[in-house]
Order: sequence, then structure tokens, then C-alpha cells
Amino acid sequence: MKTVFINCSPKKRFCASAYFLGLQRLFVKGKKVTEKLRNKNDHKRILNELPDADAVVFCLPLYVDSVPSHVLPFLKEMELFCKENRIRLTLYSISNNGFIEGKQSEPLLRVFQNFCVRSNLEWGGGIGIGGGVMLNVTRILFVVQIGLLFLNIMLNGIQNGNFLPVSAFENFAVQTLTLIFLNLGVFFYIIRMGGAINKGKFFGKKYTRILIPSFVFIIFADIFFVIISIFAGGIFKGWLAKKQPT
Repeated sequence: MKTVFINCSPKKRFCASAYFLGLQRLFVKGKKVTEKLRNKNDHKRILNELPDADAVVFCLPLYVDSVPSHVLPFLKEMELFCKENRIRLTLYSISNNGFIEGKQSEPLLRVFQNFCVRSNLEWGGGIGIGGGVMLNVTRILFVVQIGLLFLNIMLNGIQNGNFLPVSAFENFAVQTLTLIFLNLGVFFYIIRMGGAINKGKFFGKKYTRILIPSFVFIIFADIFFVIISIFAGGIFKGWLAKKQPT
């Protein structure tokens, strides 16, 4: 069995799509090929992996209630390629969005469902994930917590001669369990879809989200996106930039 995993995020690194695709890979058996789709230079390389594949998993962010624009040209090429080469594989999709509800990804999953009809492929279903950006942050925080744990151990060992501080491990355990809880919905459906991929079965469309109350999510999301807008395209790169006359 061969499964092709396609990360369709336009970001070069630290993207939520890479996180969810990496999780899905853990629960799929057989030969696994991971590809990155960012521009037309990636098309031919990815298409060449499809003829002997049994399944393909697209993982991508929701942009304006649909697939990112750079993915559409690839889907057009893939449709023609699959028809010409009489490819028969099962397609699955994982969509993450910045809203709290995973149901927001319904239009995107429908795009892939319709694409399968046009391309004579089997539609296996997919997962819509709400709060994808925040869930991706939990992955980064987990790595930071591991670093802080080792730093705490070293400092305690140097200062007190105790290289096994119980309080540090207890604190790490609590924080780890908290992050796992926030991701429980994602883990549940990714494990289930992994089983469907392994058996070549239909999974259907499932929706989940980060497990925090909506009002809490909105507060943190607003703060996060205000900070991002200021440093990535707001005051420092947009508002104070010199404008060229049109």
C-alpha cells in the first residue's frame, strides 16, 4: 500500500497543515510519500507519485471558504492526469481554519468531493478542524516546554545537586496533559481516518475543533491576529511604509 501526503500550505515552515499531516502519517501503514505543493514547479513531481498510489491525502488551510488559489491549477492538472492514466485511488482531505468551528471547512471538503467525481476517483472523506492555528501553537509550546524542563533540571542540579526535581516533572505533566486535551478531537478523528485509509474505506466528513470555550478562543484569537497584523503587515510594514503613486 502506498499513500501520498500532500501539504498544500503556502507557508514554508511551522504551518498547521504540516502538523496535522504529520499526525496523520503516524496512523497510516505501508509506503508513505510526503510532498509539498506551493507552486507549479511542484506539479510534475507530485503527479509522478500517483500512478502506483492507493490513496492520497490533501492537507490544506481554508482560504475564503475554499481551497487556496495555488491549489486549483494543480487540481486541474491532476484531473486530466488521472483520466489519461486511468488512475484509481482514494482521496482524503484534512482542512484547518482559523474559525472556532471545524464545520466552516464544509465548502472546501465539498470541492474535493466534486473533484473526485470529475476525476473518476474514490472520495474517502475528510476532517474539518477549527482553531487550526491555535492547535499548531500547542505543538510549538510542547517543544518549548521540553526545553524548559531540561533547563530546570540542569539549574536544579547545579544549584541543589538534585537532577530529578519532582515539581518540575509535575508541572511538565500538567502542561502536557492540558495540550493533549486541547487536541483530543483532532487525535480522535485522525486515528479513525488512519484506519479508514489503511483499509481503503469511506470515512465520511467529520468536524472537530480545539477544545476550549468559544468566548475564550475569540479573546486569544483577537489578540494573536492583532499582533500578527502589526508585525507582518500592519504598522511596521503597511501603515508607515512609503506609498508609491498609482
